[in-house]
Amino acid sequence: MRVCASYGEVPDRPAKADMHEIRLDVFDELPSYADENSIVTLAGKDISCVPRDFKGLVDIGESDEEIPFRKIRSVHDFEKTPSESELREIMGHGSQELSKCACRVNSFKDLHTIFEVASTTSRKHLILGMGELGTVTRIRQTLLGNDFSFGYVGKKTAEGQLSVEEMNQLGDDCRIVGIIGHPLGHTMSPQMQEAAMAACGIKGKYLKFDVENLENVEDVIREYNISGMNVTIPYKKDIIEHLHSLGPAAEKMGAVNTVINRNGDLIGANTDYAGVLYAFKKAGRKLSECGKVLVYGSGGASRSAVFAAHESGCEVYVMGRTPEKVRELCKSMDCHAVQDRSVAGYDAVINCTPVGMKEDSGYMFDLDELSSETSVMDMVYNRKTELVKAAESKGCIIADGKDMLIGQGAKSFELWFGVKPDTEIMRKAIF
Repeated sequence: MRVCASYGEVPDRPAKADMHEIRLDVFDELPSYADENSIVTLAGKDISCVPRDFKGLVDIGESDEEIPFRKIRSVHDFEKTPSESELREIMGHGSQELSKCACRVNSFKDLHTIFEVASTTSRKHLILGMGELGTVTRIRQTLLGNDFSFGYVGKKTAEGQLSVEEMNQLGDDCRIVGIIGHPLGHTMSPQMQEAAMAACGIKGKYLKFDVENLENVEDVIREYNISGMNVTIPYKKDIIEHLHSLGPAAEKMGAVNTVINRNGDLIGANTDYAGVLYAFKKAGRKLSECGKVLVYGSGGASRSAVFAAHESGCEVYVMGRTPEKVRELCKSMDCHAVQDRSVAGYDAVINCTPVGMKEDSGYMFDLDELSSETSVMDMVYNRKTELVKAAESKGCIIADGKDMLIGQGAKSFELWFGVKPDTEIMRKAIF
């Protein structure tokens, strides 16, 4: 990977990088290390600010002006990624030495467009995605045929940038995994999985793909050589049509939370059930010790809880706000739909709904009916919910939602990399 240090502030010393970007909105004058491997970005300043003997590249923005220097023509779109034809026109226009386009990435389709153009453009180029979704374009410099990639020093000069130090550490051959969902602001998976990768000596990055649809998702996973993805709300079912095959658990549940890329074949797995089992075990009461289990909710997460309870030999009941979805789940997974709204008499209660994620909008059951004999698990882990508070007050055994995250994440990690991670390191990263 060829890394260009982009300085968001004047440094005490130059960064360890192959190239240096000297932005004239940051520097008052060119530093001594500005040589033929450097870029001067005018950033609104006049070309007269560049010394006549400068041997590097000068970024003049979208201008077609002829200048007495090696030239970069750069186009920025802070709202969207241009269409494929527009992007090809941008790359082909002008007499510059290097064509650059930096554009906001809002979808997998945008990433696919960038790959299609960058990988087939013969002209010396740099096409980068801005925003969190665009980070993957910065890591895959050689794969995209980009002449170099930026890493920031001090302050980011573009959203989605990684630091020079991290770019140097990752390199082109790093492993990339991530998570697909919408919204993803609450997820703790990146810090947990990256801690596990570091402990195993795996050079890699875990990225967030917060998207409003899955169009071109399979193309992006293959094109950017992504080892695998976690999948969360609302795509655990929708992802299936983009995959080649399903593992036994995912097929039974009709829901996928993990995608594995095996040489271009995309396989769907479900490790959520392993997370449920792990969380109960960590709490001190295995799910197999709970004879009668109530699952609250009827979505993809609920199916993992039902599967885990079945695997543990439990009698499973399902309660939810949408009767037809509850009936469909119970029919497909051989469990019982709850007719009343009581939690009395269950050995375990598992909340698989988003209730409590932001604020508690009311449960279908009376929390006062919980007893000290009931084990409780809430898959919401970003805050202490009213369900967990009530369970604590009753003296219930509580399986932590974060432990489910660890358990399912550890299984996903093993499927991606072929090694078992240290779950205690994962735990320390999020607790």
